[in-house]
Formats: sequence, structure tokens, C-alpha cells
Amino acid sequence: MIVGVGIDVTPVARFADAAGRSGLLARLFTEAEIDSSMQRMAGRFAAKEALVKALGESDGLSWHDVEVGKDEAGRPYFAFRGTVAARIAERGIAHVHLSITHDAGIAAAVVVCES
Repeated sequence: MIVGVGIDVTPVARFADAAGRSGLLARLFTEAEIDSSMQRMAGRFAAKEALVKALGESDGLSWHDVEVGKDEAGRPYFAFRGTVAARIAERGIAHVHLSITHDAGIAAAVVVCES
């Protein structure tokens, strides 16, 4: 059963501007997530925002407790720990599906949580 759906869109240029200020990347991402492509970084940010929307709230969650990766086939996935893993267990979520896309200067992500 679907227990949450979230979607987020992030303008890549706006994200890149914000990323150049005040250590934003270090606050939002783990070292493994940070790379030189602002398009990919904006997509990871959109993924985390979509996850928060699917979970219903962000209170008490740490950005570093969810990491966006990709498997051998290039499919994106989340790795959870700490506060985010606890919230997922609390909500009875067994599977989290993630899709990320980039086009025309926009990064977008969709998350579906299933029990």
C-alpha cells in the first residue's frame, strides 16, 4: 500500500547560486554525494525534498541521514540511517521508490513510499 508520495522540482541555476554561498552543500549532503555537477546535485536535493514530502514532515530529520546514490544500472536509490531510518520504520515503510530527472535547467524527483 502507498503511504506517501512526494515530488520536488529545483531550478539548477538557482541551486548552483545558493550552493556557492555559506557551506550549503556541506549542510545538505554527505561527502559521497558531493561532486562537480550542479545538475546532479540539484537532482539529489530535489530527491531529498521529495522524500520529506512523502514522509509528511521534516521535524527532527537530519539531511546527512539520507544519502542519494545510484546502482550499477544507473538507477537512483536512497540509503537511510539515523533519524531518517527511524522515521521510515515508525511509518511502517518497507520500500521507497525514487526517480530523478534533469531537463531544460530543471532537476525533478518523485518519491513513492510503500508499506
